[in-house]
Amino acid sequence: MRRAVSFAASHHLDALTLYAFSSENWNRPAQEVSALMELFVRALDSEVKSLHKHNVRLRVIGDTSRFSERLQERIRRSEQLTENNDGLTLNIAANYGGRWDIIQGVRQLAEQVQEGMLRPSQISERLLSEKICMSDLAPVDLVIRTGGEHRISNFLLWQIAYAELYFTDVLWPDFDELVFEGALNAFAQRERRFGGTTPIGTHVS
Repeated sequence: MRRAVSFAASHHLDALTLYAFSSENWNRPAQEVSALMELFVRALDSEVKSLHKHNVRLRVIGDTSRFSERLQERIRRSEQLTENNDGLTLNIAANYGGRWDIIQGVRQLAEQVQEGMLRPSQISERLLSEKICMSDLAPVDLVIRTGGEHRISNFLLWQIAYAELYFTDVLWPDFDELVFEGALNAFAQRERRFGGTTPIGTHVS
C-alpha cells in the first residue's frame, strides 16, 4: 500500500481507491476476519500520520457500522485529521460492495420520494450519482486488477462504467512502482470515446 500511495502521489493522481475488505469477506473464517480487522486498526494507527504529513486525504468508503466501535473511532479520527489535505485522495473500500453502494443510494432517493421532496419522474443518473460513494470525485478512469483475476468482484460498479480495465498476474503484495507505471503507460495508449467517435483526452482503483 505504501508503494502504491507514494507512486500515485508523486505522479499527481487525483485519487486512488484500494479494496481492503469487501462486504462478501464476512463469509471468510471468523479467525481470518478478526485478524484482518486488527490489521486494519494497526494500519490506521501506524500510517495516518505519514499520510497527513504528505498531504494525503484519507477516506473510508463502505458500511462501517458493522465494525467494532474501536475501529470506527480510528476511522473517524483518521478522516478528521486528513480532511483538509488537498493532495491525493486515498479511498479505502472497507465492508464495501458495488451493489450495496447503489442500493444505499436508491434508498436515499426513495426516502425523498416518500417524504414528498422528489417525484419518481425526477430521478436521474445525476441524482443517483450524488448519493453513492465518492460522489465528489470524478468518475474512475482506470481499474487495475492484480493476481491474474479477470473480474470486477462487485467493486465500484457505478463509478467504473467507462473506466479502462487493466489486468496483471502480479499479486498485490508484489505490486510495485514498475507494475503501476506499466498500467498507466497502457492506459495512456488507449483511446477513450465514452460512447462517441472521438477520443477524449486520473482516478485509479
